Amino acid sequence: MVMDSNSSHVSGHLRAFALEAPRELSGSGMVAGSLNPRWLKIIQDVTASPSPAFSLAPENDTGCGEQILSYGNMEKVVIGAILSLITLLTIAGNCLVVISVCFVKKLRQPSNYLIVSLALADLSVAVAVMPFVSVTDLIGGEWIFGHVFCNVFIAMDVMCCTASIMTLCVISIDRYLGITRPLTYPVRQNGKCMAKMILCVWLLSASITIPPLFGWAQNVNDEKVCLISQDFGYTIYSTAVAFYIPMSVMLFMYYQIYKAAKRSAAKHKFAGFPRPEENEGMVSVNGVIKLHKESEECTNFSRLLKHDRKNISIFKREQKAATTLGIIVGAFTVCWLPFFILSTARPFICGTACSCIPFWVERTFLWLGYANSLINPFIYAFFNRDLRTTYRNLLQCRYRNINRKLSAAGMHEALKLAEKSEFVLRNSDYSRKKSHDL
Repeated sequence: MVMDSNSSHVSGHLRAFALEAPRELSGSGMVAGSLNPRWLKIIQDVTASPSPAFSLAPENDTGCGEQILSYGNMEKVVIGAILSLITLLTIAGNCLVVISVCFVKKLRQPSNYLIVSLALADLSVAVAVMPFVSVTDLIGGEWIFGHVFCNVFIAMDVMCCTASIMTLCVISIDRYLGITRPLTYPVRQNGKCMAKMILCVWLLSASITIPPLFGWAQNVNDEKVCLISQDFGYTIYSTAVAFYIPMSVMLFMYYQIYKAAKRSAAKHKFAGFPRPEENEGMVSVNGVIKLHKESEECTNFSRLLKHDRKNISIFKREQKAATTLGIIVGAFTVCWLPFFILSTARPFICGTACSCIPFWVERTFLWLGYANSLINPFIYAFFNRDLRTTYRNLLQCRYRNINRKLSAAGMHEALKLAEKSEFVLRNSDYSRKKSHDL
């Protein structure tokens, strides 16, 4: 509450008069009983009243200078509904991933262990971090959970978010090695190797949380503010390890996979299909030459289908990996880049004592980063037919025979591919016979 400065000035003078008047009166030999009862009443009321609430620093400011916001009831309902929806969807989506991989035999592969680790990191963010941030945001940014828990909360926040980011980085490396070394890498990609990689990710993530707990860089923590340490050295170290280095690795891996897919596309670029506009020219004078050319192309294509199907499957896998990783890297960058740019620049703008960035700006960028934990399960489900089928069966409470359904779906896909190949071969044979007849 902000009071009028004139009323505050008058009240201050009146209080000073009330405190000094008895001394002056007693010094002059007057007694309290000789005063007018009305004046005595005024003096008693003023001395009993509290001091005015107005000050140069607003009452709702913390010692760090961050202003505590005040929301209306409608604003609290809207903000609470949005943050609760994000939290619940994040929990539900990542629980589906963990349940699917752990209980469906076909998905229980070493390559999916990294996806489970990513889901566990995102689930930890939703369970151990988002609820406390939501409560703090609903009451305007004031930290109410105490000094000790502030350090625990920051440690959990940093470790879980960093584990999620670094797992995405390791997944990109895993996809790159699987594409560029299709013969040797799957042999080494066993459960022990994946477990060691996951352990390294979590240990490295935990290493970022240790310095503030052991005195290198103290977190900003007073009665109303809970903020990660703004020490220059620690800020550069934590943001580099948690974001900038993993992002650089992911971009490099995506570029390499994109180049491999592009080379493979050029290698397997088939030109054996008659185009509609060419069909109209078959009755022309040079129709025989065109039919011979098309029959040769179809013959080459059938030969490739017979002897190079393995390379075609590798090509398709490269294309799918490039598309999937591109969307993952793009979503990751859009979600986390604004927050980490702000976190890196904040100590140089505001100093190491506290934050001078508007609270709503910080929280918007923070929740945009948390949204990455929400969309990760849906990205993988969108590009993985087995995960998508498992999600659908679990949500429809069809728990029985999920493995059999996945096997049947895979067999159906293989039959469709075989039928498509046979259809192309029959067309090529027909074109070749027709050219010989002419």
